[in-house]
Amino acid sequence: MKILHTVENYFPSVGGAQEVVRQISERLVKLGHDVTIATSKLPARTALEHNGVKIVEFDIHGKEAIGISGPDIQKYRDFLTNSDFDVVMNYAAQQWATDIAFEELSKIKCAKVLVPCGFSGLYDPVYKKYFKKMPEVLSNYGATVYLSDDYRDINFARQHKIMNTHLIPNGAGADEFSQPIDFSIRDRLGIPEDNFLILLVGSHTGLKGHAEAIEIFKRADIQNATLLIVANDFGEACTRTCKRSALAFKFNPSYKKVHKQLLIKSLPRLDTIAAYKAADLFLFPSNVEASPLVLFESMAASLPFLTTNVGNANEIIKWSGGGKLLPTKIDGSGLSHADVDESAKSLEDWFNNRKQVRSLGERGHTAWKEKFTWEIIARQYEKLYKEVLAK
Repeated sequence: MKILHTVENYFPSVGGAQEVVRQISERLVKLGHDVTIATSKLPARTALEHNGVKIVEFDIHGKEAIGISGPDIQKYRDFLTNSDFDVVMNYAAQQWATDIAFEELSKIKCAKVLVPCGFSGLYDPVYKKYFKKMPEVLSNYGATVYLSDDYRDINFARQHKIMNTHLIPNGAGADEFSQPIDFSIRDRLGIPEDNFLILLVGSHTGLKGHAEAIEIFKRADIQNATLLIVANDFGEACTRTCKRSALAFKFNPSYKKVHKQLLIKSLPRLDTIAAYKAADLFLFPSNVEASPLVLFESMAASLPFLTTNVGNANEIIKWSGGGKLLPTKIDGSGLSHADVDESAKSLEDWFNNRKQVRSLGERGHTAWKEKFTWEIIARQYEKLYKEVLAK
């Protein structure tokens, strides 16, 4: 098949949507398909092909709800309607690459698939008009794919009697997590071997729970422990705040006394995987997600996780048995917030029951290997594309 995937950002940009589309695209290429990405133009991108996946750039920014701008808008419209793909998949609503495609659906003659990716703006008044027309948009796709069987996007589809729904979860790559690690990430980062290593992986967006994780770690009555936050810079957001917290932590005598340390790092991918494998616990008090990739990566590394009830985290726990929920409050905007005091108690319990915690990691790994590798998931997309194309 000749396949087009559209996504707002793509490699070398880093983020959840970028990673999902990259993983699926590269594996479809390995299965013998011709895959092209339509995405935003990036100064850091040095090649228009990566691991067999072709990349077509457009200088466009924004989303329908607040406005789309850029010199390549008409160029993108023409690309969508004049290209000879067999299948086009629009990944994630509420961004230009999908919002423009919505307007051109009747002119796109190939099979069409949408992955809404959560509908994070569903309760935001700014998106009122956007979601008013969404039922008609969804019905004009050959298939819509949801990452969860019980989240706001699929529940919206069911409420409006959309019949073309399919569940395909996120995952993590067996090729990445099965590779041997020939170095000690603890040695590289100055983390003692006997330290209880708590890991959080998530960019400095201000919504990945960095501040909450730091506060939970501070309040937890534990010792000989390290909180490692691995994060790529994402504009300003919480980057400076996190780094200031790490500096203040370093010189606080009370934390030195009990051998607690806080590390904020931006690491290469292999080092991040090594951190997953070396850690004792994954702590993820995120505020907003659709289906967190990092929980699947934790499972791939046999790493048990504590997470807010965010996105479909509770569903992932039911699927895998790989972790537990932190006490969580959800505000009127749908954002999740960890109860810091109660979460600190949860962290203490896990610290004091490490054998039981390790067994959760083992269960999660077994579930991942059976159901949630990107290799398995790419074949599910391949099967769906063939079915939609046949119709």
